[in-house]
Amino acid sequence: MSEQKNEYDADNIQVLEGLEAVRLRPAMYIGSTGPAGLHHLVYEIIDNSVDEALAGFCTDINATIHIDNSITVSDNGRGIPVDMHKTENKPAVEVVMTVLHAGGKFDSSTYKVSGGLHGVGASVVNALSEHLEIEIKRAGKVYQQTYAKGDKTTELEEVGTSKTSGTKITFRPDSSIFEITEYSFDTLSQRLRELAFLNKGLRITLDDERTEKTNEFI
Repeated sequence: MSEQKNEYDADNIQVLEGLEAVRLRPAMYIGSTGPAGLHHLVYEIIDNSVDEALAGFCTDINATIHIDNSITVSDNGRGIPVDMHKTENKPAVEVVMTVLHAGGKFDSSTYKVSGGLHGVGASVVNALSEHLEIEIKRAGKVYQQTYAKGDKTTELEEVGTSKTSGTKITFRPDSSIFEITEYSFDTLSQRLRELAFLNKGLRITLDDERTEKTNEFI
């Protein structure tokens, strides 16, 4: 019988950089890697848009299930900030998407009330996605940036102008992490119906390109 090692010292303590911990133990952040966890990714992004509505800056949210089971969530809120973050030395949106516990929800002057994972949500979704693209309309300009498995693949780029504001996130869940990657229109509809009921004046639509189904909740 081999001798059991009973050493437990500093060498046993692992430090995971960036979003490594999320990819290593995803269930700690979204509950599971089954259907519930898969749909939780959508809820986290939508909750960020709902927070904009609670703050009085968003009236419309749209979620689209694409044919390849990627998801797009868009809103007409203020748009995630794109200016340089003072301590991280990178655009604020990049901080939100790549750093755990980073976000406007910690600042009571930005959000008096908020839901979701309180600054964890967007970065966790990013970490667990094969591909993620964000488009921001803010201060008359349009910005884009892409990511893969939590890491940026392009720099934030100004790509056009816009008279409106808002945030649009498209992501495809990582098939190497999730047991299934097929979204349920009915499951998402139930959640969005509840959110619309709880947030008067907010219109939420769900489109399914696979079946051409559409639901609108007011």
